[in-house]
Amino acid sequence: MAATATSGTAVVTFPSDTEILTTREFNAPKHLVYRAWTTPDLIKRWWAGDHGIATSAEVDLRVGGRWRYAMNANAGFEVAFHGEFSEIVPDERIVSTDVFEGMPGSGAAVTTVSFTEENGRTTVAILTQYPSNEIRDMVIASGMESGLQEALDDLEEVAISLS
Repeated sequence: MAATATSGTAVVTFPSDTEILTTREFNAPKHLVYRAWTTPDLIKRWWAGDHGIATSAEVDLRVGGRWRYAMNANAGFEVAFHGEFSEIVPDERIVSTDVFEGMPGSGAAVTTVSFTEENGRTTVAILTQYPSNEIRDMVIASGMESGLQEALDDLEEVAISLS
């Protein structure tokens, strides 16, 4: 029987004044979730959620390699993020910087994404550490959670489609 996607099940918490932790279980094995997370053509299928159309997903998946994602938002403007990978353990963990290009000078966040599997289901934990409480609170106030829920729903559908 084919796996079915869940929807809107990411849990967002705030471990400290400068961190956001998002945890989500996917109905797919971690090698497929990791592949969907790291493959440019697949990223373009999920990253924008329902907030726009992903126009670019560049990934140089190696320590010291860079990444950049951009989308045309439904509101009619471009949204882009970029960063550099500092740790990569295939199918297990990715650590990178994360810079929102719409806020130059705000500094880089550090995002750690962990993939764990149990009984064919994968839990992804996304821990983002921001340079300050003010930056973290601006991200929260931006509506990031609804966009993230949509993107992660789409990520699950992409991962399931790979099986």
